[in-house]
Amino acid sequence: MSADPTVLETPLAVSHAALGARMVPFAGYLMPVQYPTGIIAEHQWVREHAGLFDVSHMGQGALVGPDHATTAKALERLVPADALGLEPGRQRYTQLLNDEGGILDDLMFSREVGADGRILLVVNAACKAADWAHIAAHLPANVTLETYDDRALVALQGPAAEDVLAALGADVATMRFMDVAAHTIAGVPMLISRSGYTGEDGFEISVAACDVVRLWDLLLQDERVKPIGLGARDSLRLEGGLCLYGHDIDTTTSPIEGGLAWSIQKRRRKEGGFPGAARIQRELAEGPSRMRVGLLVAGRQPAREGADIATKDGAIVGRVTSGGFGPTTEGPVAMGYVPLTLAQPGTDLDLLVRGKALPARVVALPFVPARFRR
Repeated sequence: MSADPTVLETPLAVSHAALGARMVPFAGYLMPVQYPTGIIAEHQWVREHAGLFDVSHMGQGALVGPDHATTAKALERLVPADALGLEPGRQRYTQLLNDEGGILDDLMFSREVGADGRILLVVNAACKAADWAHIAAHLPANVTLETYDDRALVALQGPAAEDVLAALGADVATMRFMDVAAHTIAGVPMLISRSGYTGEDGFEISVAACDVVRLWDLLLQDERVKPIGLGARDSLRLEGGLCLYGHDIDTTTSPIEGGLAWSIQKRRRKEGGFPGAARIQRELAEGPSRMRVGLLVAGRQPAREGADIATKDGAIVGRVTSGGFGPTTEGPVAMGYVPLTLAQPGTDLDLLVRGKALPARVVALPFVPARFRR
C-alpha cells in the first residue's frame, strides 16, 4: 500500500497487491504497471483472450438538466462533438477545448436510456479536478455537474470479452461499439459500454465502488480473463494509434492536428459554437500546419517520447510523443508531430536517439487494425 498520503488508491488496491502487481504512482494514484507474467505476456493475452483493467482512477460524473436538449447544448459550449444528436444508449468521444482550440482533456460522454436530461462523463484521472472546475464554471444556471467519487470503473478487453460477460448473464451480444446499457451481474447493478482504449473489442463497466471487488473477483474466476496493468494498456493503445492525453495531445494541439477530425460531426463543423471554433474550422478547410503521424521504426531499438524527428538531411521537424516496442507489430513503433508536407504515408524520416539516427517511415494509423464491433 502507498506510504505517501498524497498518492491515492483505487478500491482495488488490495486486490492488486494480492495478485503480485508491481505498483507505481500514476496520475496521483498508486496503480498496477504489471503483474508477475510481465507486460508482453499481458499484451498478448488481451489480443487473444480477455484482459481486465482497473481504470477506477478516471473521473466519472454527469451533467444534469431539465431535458436532453438543455444539457446537450450546455456540453456543446465546451466540446466540438454533437451532443444534441446523441441517441439514448449511445456514447461519443470528444475533447474539452480552450479558447484557442487547444485540448484541455479528452473524454467520453454518453446518454443512458431512460435518463433524459443527464449526460454521463468520463474524464482522465490527471485532469479530473481541473476538468470538473472548468465545466462547472461554464454551465448555465439550469444545468449542474455531479461527480461520482463513489463509483469504480473496470475495462474488460479482448476477443473473449463478450462471451465472458454473457456467461455471467449479461446480454451484451447485441451491443454495438459505443453502445451503453444498464445490466446486472450476480445482483450487482452496473452500466456497461462497448468501448475501451486497447483497439480490441471490449467493455467498460461502471459500478459502485463498494461492489467493484466482488465484480473483479467474479470476472477473474473465468480462465479466459487475466489482470492487466498500465504497461500493456500503453503498448496496446500505442499499436492502436490512440492518443494519450498530456503526451500525444495537450493544450498546444488542436483536434485536427491530433488526427481527431473524425470526432467532430458535420453539424458542429458547419455551425461552430464551441471554443476555438474559428481555428478548427480553418484547419478543417485548409489543413493544419502539422499533423500527428504513425512512425514505423527500422531495426529493434525503440524511440521514446521526446526524441527529435528529423529529415534525411538532418533538419529537426518534430518530436516523438509516444514510442515503444510493439509486441504485436514485433518491432518499435512511435507517434509524433511533423509538418503537413511530411505527413504523407511513405515519407522517410529519422528519429534521433542518444545521438543516433534511427530510420523511420510515416505510416497510416493504427499500426494494428482495430477490432471494434461495429
